[in-house]
Amino acid sequence: MNPEHPLALAIAQAATLGEGIQWHAPSGRWWWTDIEGACLYAWTPGASVTLQVRLPERVGCFVHGRSGALLLGMAKRLARLTLPDLQATGSVAGEPVEIAPVEAALVTTRVNDGRCDRAGNFVFGTLDEARPRQAIGGFYQYSPAHGLRRLALDGVAIANSICFSPDGRRMHYCDTLTRRIMVCDYDAASAGVSEPRVFVKKEIDNCWPDGAVIDAKGCLWNAEWGNASVARYATDGRLLARYSAPVSNVSCPALGGPAGDQLLVTTARQELSTAELMAMPLSGSLFGMAIEPGLYLPEPLFNDA
Repeated sequence: MNPEHPLALAIAQAATLGEGIQWHAPSGRWWWTDIEGACLYAWTPGASVTLQVRLPERVGCFVHGRSGALLLGMAKRLARLTLPDLQATGSVAGEPVEIAPVEAALVTTRVNDGRCDRAGNFVFGTLDEARPRQAIGGFYQYSPAHGLRRLALDGVAIANSICFSPDGRRMHYCDTLTRRIMVCDYDAASAGVSEPRVFVKKEIDNCWPDGAVIDAKGCLWNAEWGNASVARYATDGRLLARYSAPVSNVSCPALGGPAGDQLLVTTARQELSTAELMAMPLSGSLFGMAIEPGLYLPEPLFNDA
């Protein structure tokens, strides 16, 4: 029997598609994106207000750089965003500077999930927005030294669950539509991948793998879209526990907080009917709980120094 843990409301929001949450220790804040709202958010635990950064284009994922700037995976491009004050609150306009286009020849794709590998390279994937979705997207690594390099993985309809083992030698990822989280051997220096194999197959109806993160023990925490939960898996794929939210569309988990003992998750209002939104009015909010100390594994900063 795998234990279930209830998640409590951390901060009420109405994000259409909350995603990409991460703890940024240098600023002491949680950061996330509302993809469809074209906004980046930051929140200091215990504060009553957030920072909202309005952007000219949707941001599927982002990372913080060693320089203090942010690298944004915008819909069709990578861009650099410099904020004058990472502690600011209120609403401000962001002015990102383009670094590189992404899949310019594929008009129906956009950047989706991504994070840094353990060496500080930005690794991300794309999704197809056309219906029915086709597996025409890809997975990429970006670094100032090598530019944009496509990973030798199969085409993907909805790239998700990108995260890396503590030693950086294994990469987890998925195509959400297959309901399988994969793992492969990974070499950061060459952007090389090999031996892709199934890590977990979701067997619950209406349970789709979304964002994922690795803890200090090498266990994978995966947001289950449609299943109102985050699942934690051992390194061999065994289910260890579930963390349940009061809303169905859980999108991304993160570990962190000032003491490194918090789980926080983003959720979404997207794809919910009017009746479902009335039944789950907190959809789009952040939920969380305290976790066992020592599980937090800091996210690497993007190597832009």
